[in-house]
Amino acid sequence: MRLVTKGNFMKKRLLLPVLFVALCSMSVVQADPLPASIDVKQAATRQSQGAFLLDVREPVEFAEVHAKDATLIPLGQLQSRLSEIAQYKDKPVAVICRSGRRSATGADILRNAGFTQVANVEGGTNSWVSAGLPVIRK
Repeated sequence: MRLVTKGNFMKKRLLLPVLFVALCSMSVVQADPLPASIDVKQAATRQSQGAFLLDVREPVEFAEVHAKDATLIPLGQLQSRLSEIAQYKDKPVAVICRSGRRSATGADILRNAGFTQVANVEGGTNSWVSAGLPVIRK
């Protein structure tokens, strides 16, 4: 027979919150998060796996040529239209433009708004086209 002493009870009582925190932190691990920047082939692969591809160019540029299944929200409108893409806050988002500059800014806007898995597509649509990846042309 084991006696429960005040010291024993307190040690066990303190151990439970520590175990709870440890177990919770282990379950928060995200699978394969997006790096800050990815190349166009990585972006196409991620897109085929369900990543949201956001094009931040102007409508005229987008109409001329864009990556298949990309969604257009021009960089100048992105901040005011975040609610339209809120469902992607905790999902992979790849941001693309013409060459990679505007999309880097767009990726920063998304990260600052709480989007957790955002990557800039290096080289932008120019590299996407050069790589022979699927596009929609005018």
